[in-house]
Amino acid sequence: MYGLAVIFVIAIVTSFIFATLLRFTNIQESSLTYIIMAISFLALFIGGFISGGKGKKQGLVLGGGTGILYFLIIFIFQYLGYDTLFTFKQWVYYACFIITAMMGGVLGVNVSSNRTS
Repeated sequence: MYGLAVIFVIAIVTSFIFATLLRFTNIQESSLTYIIMAISFLALFIGGFISGGKGKKQGLVLGGGTGILYFLIIFIFQYLGYDTLFTFKQWVYYACFIITAMMGGVLGVNVSSNRTS
């Protein structure tokens, strides 16, 4: 749950920053697409890293669980709030997000176990 909370905190803070930039500058939303995607991957990696570090074992499972919970929350929000399902492109993105969170979980376990040794 710590990893999931960190993911949403990062998302909220960066959303506020980008909304402010879009409102008060001439930057177009289309020019920030890749930056937002990179920050999303980084947030999922950090969330998986924290989950793995807190769990201290089974980082692949903990990071994957964090990514899947994130996916489910976003899916439910989109389905219930906007009454639409994911497109194929979104399925690919969220599969990559889950894999990224899994990698973060594995690294988090390894880093936390090296500190205790």
